[in-house]
Amino acid sequence: MSTPLNRMPVQATVNGEPRVFLANPGQVLAEVLRDELELTGTKIGCNTGDCGACSVLLNGRLVCSCLVLAAEAEGQSVQTVEGVAEGGVLHPVQQKLLEHGGLQCGVCTPGVVIAAKALLDTNPDPTEEQVRYWLAGNLCRCTGYDKIVRAVLDAAGELRGGSAS
Repeated sequence: MSTPLNRMPVQATVNGEPRVFLANPGQVLAEVLRDELELTGTKIGCNTGDCGACSVLLNGRLVCSCLVLAAEAEGQSVQTVEGVAEGGVLHPVQQKLLEHGGLQCGVCTPGVVIAAKALLDTNPDPTEEQVRYWLAGNLCRCTGYDKIVRAVLDAAGELRGGSAS
């Protein structure tokens, strides 16, 4: 473990707010989000980038925060699941996951929300195949994915101002 003298200040915008945190060399962003910034929605599942539970948006790009060094966030914008809802109103992805029962134990849910939001930000009218492909990096042991996929398609329809295709 590094001593406090080795810690470096990192300035980043996290969920729209300027933040400064101290990071040890080699410390990953997921750890800082949870331990330093107390944003515990970001889950640490595998620490190898295989499960998607730690997914965040880094400058709008979907990344596994367990694979990003905290120091790499310097000057960057980070969005976690805590920054998805606006003004206490759930994002359509979050609302539709609730409505469709697309969550159970909750370990994968933050990563699924971030990944689905990233998809819909870049492709507002995805096919079922595209949703399944996009979410393939998010492992869920509870739902079987069908309810998650239906929720994302329904959220896409709502965001477009209509119903899901």
